[in-house]
Amino acid sequence: MRTPFDRIALLLVIIGALNWLLVGLFQYDLVAGIFGVATIATRIVYSLVGIAGLYCISLLFRDAPVVD
Repeated sequence: MRTPFDRIALLLVIIGALNWLLVGLFQYDLVAGIFGVATIATRIVYSLVGIAGLYCISLLFRDAPVVD
């Protein structure tokens, strides 16, 4: 069963992935566009996304629930 923390972590990882997609396709950093370049808010968002990514590694090694 997924916990609320699992869902939050996945949401943050998805946001980070979409931001990297924008950087790769259009050279536009949405997080920096919203919060400014190299501000404390930008660093917090990047740090939260990174921590969420590390946490999501644990999802790879969990047993999937059995569905009857």
